[in-house]
Amino acid sequence: MAGDSGLGADVAPAVVRAPAEPPAPASTPSVPEPRTETVGEAPGDPSRARRLVSAVRERLPLWVRLRCGMAPRTPMVLGLVLLAAVAVATVHFWSVRPQPVRAPEPVADEAAAPALPPDPLRSGAPDPVPRPAAGQPPSAGGGNGSGQIVVDVSGKVHRPGVRRLPAGSRVEDALEAAGGVRAGTDVTGLNRARVLVDGEQVAVGLPPGLPVAGATGGGGIGSGPAGAPGGAGPAVPLSLNSATAEQLETLPGVGPVLAQHMIDYRTENNGFRSVDELRQVNGIGDRRFADLRPLVRP
Repeated sequence: MAGDSGLGADVAPAVVRAPAEPPAPASTPSVPEPRTETVGEAPGDPSRARRLVSAVRERLPLWVRLRCGMAPRTPMVLGLVLLAAVAVATVHFWSVRPQPVRAPEPVADEAAAPALPPDPLRSGAPDPVPRPAAGQPPSAGGGNGSGQIVVDVSGKVHRPGVRRLPAGSRVEDALEAAGGVRAGTDVTGLNRARVLVDGEQVAVGLPPGLPVAGATGGGGIGSGPAGAPGGAGPAVPLSLNSATAEQLETLPGVGPVLAQHMIDYRTENNGFRSVDELRQVNGIGDRRFADLRPLVRP
């Protein structure tokens, strides 16, 4: 112990000194450090912006990136789908739009429903068809639009048969068309000035009382009242278009008033076109029409 203390007393402790700092150099102007930039990359380069966006996106939470993330092609696809939908809607609207349709013009069926002449007493318009005066037999054309009538001339004439004559012709015209009356024929009871009716039969020189179908004024039948000798009896239909009031009164159940109604209807409607028109005469019912139908003709 003593030796150790003596040895320690002989050795002096070492002193460690820090190296002296070199003297500061003279004031030297500070040189700015050069900026480190990637070669070939401009400050506004799009690649740098993409890297910035990518860096920001990576730092966002996953649910934010899934909710807000959208590929660049997604808006383009949505735009194309929207344009296609608009085009389909436009075509559909244009094809189903209502179009105006012109109504067909009514066409009168002249064959099925012939137009009736206007009534001058109701409309005040002039009557296109001249009507005969009361008591005058109308010049019947039988409804023939050509203005002709067809009569049958029989009996003692040179050329008996059916003849076509202008409407309003008289018995004398029918006799001339048949070649005239044979010599020696008695035509005392024949009214040659009577107006003919379409479908009439003119019998010349037949014995009195011989029934002739459709005759209204033959030579042997006469043109006087039905009750007169040689007149048209019940076996001969009476012409509604040429009969006078006295002749109509000879029919069963027809008096002066009803006969005048029949003449008035004949005058207002330009004659009877068929026997069925008797139903339209005031005072003729179904029972009376059934009694008169076999005894009269148009």
